[in-house]
Amino acid sequence: MTAYEQKKYQPIGELVEVDGKEMHIYIKGDGKETFVLLSGLGTAAPAMDFEPLINELAKNNKVVVVEPFGYGWSDITPKERTVENIVEEIRIALKKSDIKGPYILMPHSISGIYSMYFANTYREEVKGIIGIDSTLPQALDYFGEDAPKMPKYLSFLAPIGITRLALYITPDDFLPIADKGTYSEKNLKTTKALSTWKGYNKNVVAEANELKENIDKTVDMKFPSNVPTLFFTTKKEKVTEDRKNKMSFYKTQLTDKPGSKVVGLEGHHYLHWTSYKIMTAEINKFTNLFSGEQ
Repeated sequence: MTAYEQKKYQPIGELVEVDGKEMHIYIKGDGKETFVLLSGLGTAAPAMDFEPLINELAKNNKVVVVEPFGYGWSDITPKERTVENIVEEIRIALKKSDIKGPYILMPHSISGIYSMYFANTYREEVKGIIGIDSTLPQALDYFGEDAPKMPKYLSFLAPIGITRLALYITPDDFLPIADKGTYSEKNLKTTKALSTWKGYNKNVVAEANELKENIDKTVDMKFPSNVPTLFFTTKKEKVTEDRKNKMSFYKTQLTDKPGSKVVGLEGHHYLHWTSYKIMTAEINKFTNLFSGEQ
């Protein structure tokens, strides 16, 4: 079944060689800004998942989705899922696709850690940061939490067919939670297929279990003060006894650049499933403040 589906659901972007493996990169639009969307942990098909936001942003900008190894149409790699390896692989894919910086990184969830490392290590390549409920290195200390671990046996679920069975029984658990028509039928069918191929593969499991080490490497970093930052987050989640919440945390991560701010939205951790139009309007206002800067 997988062999049949892989012929039927071909990559929507291009495959570039990175460290001897193929990485999938999808590009849409050709506007004044270049946005690089980076997915959250376990998002099986990033180029499909971001579709509504891609379509809105690409009306006036160039939008790029880099699918890391283990995601979407990208291969699985034997290399460790360290922050250094992941960021370097993303950079190589961008360069091989002739995506010229500086670009605006848009990390969802765990990719916030990689964006922190990226912005500090390759400052000249980053024009701005727009987080989508991003996981940032100082969050665990702020909320007094520990990094989660993922059982290694999960990496066997897709190869032996358990993921396919689970999708057959509860298909909605693998699909975006959005109004009917937000995602095309073709998109949803492709997402289901990719979820059965890539769900909880060894790269995803290794990435989850490398989280604490990657946080330790970046916890003392801050986004450069002259890089504008915009953070979208959910309004009503994670409130501690001492009244800390996501909004208050992200305010500690803002830079001194004018226009940097936190925007709270109603919705799921995957805010782009339902709030893509509101997000695009805020993003356009944000980028207009520094349009033309290098």
